[in-house]
Amino acid sequence: MLLPLTPIRLKRHAAKIYGRKVGVVCGEDRFTYREFDERADRLSAALLRLGVKKGDRVAYLSFNCHRLLEGYYGVPQIGAILLALNIRLSPEELAYILNDATPRVLFFDPELIPLVEALRPHVQMEIQCISLHGVKPAWALNACYDELLSASEPAVIDFREIDENSVAELFYTSGTTAYPKGVMLTHRNLYLHAFYTALGIQACDRDVHLYTVPLFHVNSWGAPHIFTLAGGRHVMLRKFDPSMVLELTQRDGVTRLHMVPAMAIAMLNHPDFPRYNLTSLNRLMLGGAPANPALLREIKKKIPNCTGCSGYGLTETSPVVSISHIKEYLEDDSEEENLSRKATAGLALAGNEIRVVDFDGRDVSPDRKQVGEVVVRSDVVMEGYWRQPEATAAAIRDGWFHTGDLATIDEEGYILIVDRAKDMILTGGENVASAEIERVLYQHPAVLECAVIAIPDERWGEVAKAVITLKAGHQPSETEIMEHCRKHLGGFKVPKLIEFVDALPKGGTGKILKKVLREKSWEGHERRVH
Repeated sequence: MLLPLTPIRLKRHAAKIYGRKVGVVCGEDRFTYREFDERADRLSAALLRLGVKKGDRVAYLSFNCHRLLEGYYGVPQIGAILLALNIRLSPEELAYILNDATPRVLFFDPELIPLVEALRPHVQMEIQCISLHGVKPAWALNACYDELLSASEPAVIDFREIDENSVAELFYTSGTTAYPKGVMLTHRNLYLHAFYTALGIQACDRDVHLYTVPLFHVNSWGAPHIFTLAGGRHVMLRKFDPSMVLELTQRDGVTRLHMVPAMAIAMLNHPDFPRYNLTSLNRLMLGGAPANPALLREIKKKIPNCTGCSGYGLTETSPVVSISHIKEYLEDDSEEENLSRKATAGLALAGNEIRVVDFDGRDVSPDRKQVGEVVVRSDVVMEGYWRQPEATAAAIRDGWFHTGDLATIDEEGYILIVDRAKDMILTGGENVASAEIERVLYQHPAVLECAVIAIPDERWGEVAKAVITLKAGHQPSETEIMEHCRKHLGGFKVPKLIEFVDALPKGGTGKILKKVLREKSWEGHERRVH
C-alpha cells in the first residue's frame, strides 16, 4: 500500500491519538489537538472560499502565534503553498519576495501594519490582505482571521489526493546572492524530516517545546511537525525575550528549547536567571551558528539536569541534517572530549548522508584537520529554488547538495563547521576560520558575545577583527584579549583589532549579522566576500 508522505497525516494522527490533550498554548489561549485540528480545517475551508487553489501561495507576516502554527497545516492540506515571511526584512526586501512569489493572500499581524503599508506601493499584484486579529485597515479584507474561521465549516480533506512531491512551503534565504532565493520544500521533504529529526532528538508525548526560534525561520527548525508527530505540546512565544523564556519555561514545564547561541547566552546571563525553577528543562539544542564548548559547559553548570547539544542544517535541508549526540561507547571519554564533540555539527541523522569533500569532490581525511565543503544527500533536500533553475543546478550537482559550509570530519563521523566559505579570512595567503577565533574568544571569562570578521589590510590583504560585547562587571583591555588569543592560536590568526560594543547586530533568529559588521570596514575597498 502506498500513501502520500505529507505532514497533514501528522496532524490527523495527533488529533486522533492525543485529541483531548492540550497541544497548543499561546498566551492565555489553550487548544487541544482536536481543537487545533478543527481550526486548521476551518482555515482550509476559509481559504477555498477566498478562491485559493492548488499551487497558490498564502503568505504570513506574523510573530510566533497559534494562528501561524495553524497555517502550517491549513494551507498545504488544500495543495496551496505556505510562505512565512521574515518580519525583520525591510519593505523593499519584502516587496521583492512578494513580487517573486506572487501570493494570493497575505495574513498580517496588526502590529506590523506600518510595514505592510510601506511595502504595498512596491507590490505589483493584487493580494488579499487579512488581519490576524483586531485592527482591520481600510485596504484589508473586512473580516479578520478568526471571523473567517467562525464563518467556515471544517473542510473535509482526503490526504490521499495530495501529491507528496508538490511544494508545501516556500522560504526565502539570502545566501550569498544579491536577491533572496525561494527554497521549495515538498510534502515528502517535511514528512520525512519530522521522522528523521524526531528520532534523532528522541521526541515524545511528554515533551513541551517552547518556540524561541521564529516560525518564519524554516518552520522553527521543523518544530511544528516534529512535536505534532510526537504528541508533544507547542508553547508559542511571540518573539524572543530572555525573561519570557524563563517565565514560560517555569510556568509551562518546558522540556525542550531550540536556540541560536546568542539566545542561550542572553538567557543564561539574564540577571533574574537564578530566580526561576528550570528543572523541567532536559534538552537545549543549539543551531543556526557555531556553538562552543564554553557555552555548553555553562549550560550544564547552570541547568544541571539539562543536556546541551548542537544541530546543523540549512533552509535547503528542511533544515536539520545532523545532531551532536554522544555515541554510547564514547560516553566514558573525558568530559572535555565530549564537550568538544557536542560543540560540533554532530553526526548525520538516519536518512541523511553527509560528506566533507575537497575541490575535486574527494572525501577529505577524517583527521579533523583537512578542510572541505559539506555536501548532503537526503530525502529532506529541497526540490529546488523557486523559478531559479540555474541556481538549483549550481547547488545540487552530481546528486549532492553543496552547502557552501567548510568543515572537518573525524574518524567517528563528527563534523566540525569551521566557517561559511564567505566568512573565511584570507590573510597573507593563509586561510583563517573566523569560527575558530570565536571559539577561543568565548573561553575568556569576560566575553559575552563576539563576532570575527575580515577587514582590509595593506600589508596582508585581510586581517581578523573581533567585535565583542562584555559580561557585566568585566572591562578587559584590547591587549588582554589579544594575549588570551595568542595562548591558543597561531600568531597570524590573532585578531589585529579588537572593538568593544554594547550590542551586536542580529537577524530575526538572533543570529549575529556579520555582513552588517563588514560593511563599514570594506567601504571604498574591493570586497572579497559577501
